[in-house]
Amino acid sequence: MNSKLLSNIARFVILIFLQVLILNNINFLGYINPYLYVLFILLYPFAGNQSLFLLLSFLLGLSIDIFEDSGGINAAACLVAAFARPNLLRFSFGISYDHQNIRLAFTPFGAKFSYVSLIVLIHHFVFFSLEIFSVNHILLILKKTLFSSIFSVVLILLSLTLFSRKHR
Repeated sequence: MNSKLLSNIARFVILIFLQVLILNNINFLGYINPYLYVLFILLYPFAGNQSLFLLLSFLLGLSIDIFEDSGGINAAACLVAAFARPNLLRFSFGISYDHQNIRLAFTPFGAKFSYVSLIVLIHHFVFFSLEIFSVNHILLILKKTLFSSIFSVVLILLSLTLFSRKHR
């Protein structure tokens, strides 16, 4: 088997179990939860099959939903984030994305930060909108989205820094 395929399968499984067993039990102040499993969507190969990517993103969210018994909100949020990813890559990395020569470990921090932040914000906004599902509670949705996004972005950038392989 291809080593990239094995690493993607391992990342998929590890992120699901890490989210379900550890991170879902963290709840600061009632509305700050880390969602590290978005890292799979962020790190999926840029030149990979997009249909497969959408399917895997849906399965990632569905797996979390099965463990959490959350009715499909993770699957919907993952699917929306995965669908928006090519446009966010083009926005964050510009011409580098068009030529398919992005290496996330070697990108400038600003581009990496905007890419991670935008995907996490989209994911979290869809997630909390579906979880609360009331326009009357828009301030709560925005508060949960903002604070959970900040915590998730910090956790994701920290894990990207700690586990990146910098070699040329």
